[in-house]
Amino acid sequence: IVLDLQLPDMSGFEVLKSLRVAKVQTPVLILSGNAIVEAKVKALGFGADDYMTKPFHKDELVARIQAVVRRSKGHSQSVITTGKLTVNLDAKTVEVDGSRVHLTGKEYQMLELLSLRKGTTLTKEMFLNHLYGGMDEPELKIIDVFICKLRKKLAAATNGDNYIETVWGRGYVLRDPAEEIAA
Repeated sequence: IVLDLQLPDMSGFEVLKSLRVAKVQTPVLILSGNAIVEAKVKALGFGADDYMTKPFHKDELVARIQAVVRRSKGHSQSVITTGKLTVNLDAKTVEVDGSRVHLTGKEYQMLELLSLRKGTTLTKEMFLNHLYGGMDEPELKIIDVFICKLRKKLAAATNGDNYIETVWGRGYVLRDPAEEIAA
């Protein structure tokens, strides 16, 4: 939510306060012409996630919105590293030891979800929802096909390491293979 403090019917502070009282967890970025420190402190105290003053550059606004959204998912970093594997959430790229791994859009989306939930078993339904958002979802078997292709590409780039583990009857999980050997 991008919220201005100067609204015609009620103040932005009241809107923000009512959102937080109602337990709405959606991130809120205040965009205001009010540059007074007290207003910024008050807005952040009421539960705003960021505060930006006018005039502003649209690129900065977009960057701040992306940062707030990323943080709201529990990931303030834009790069997630698992062993030799590096996923850049901003650039939507994957590298192994600095070399680019070329993935299809769906393969990247699956690896992105696995990286964001590293160590957590993800069901095929979770992947379908992430990939298709409930729209025109194909059969669950397509997830096995994508995982197979993704594993092959990652294994080729990492000299045979297996980053995606199957949890039989449940789904898939991303793990650092070096940690498995050490354990």
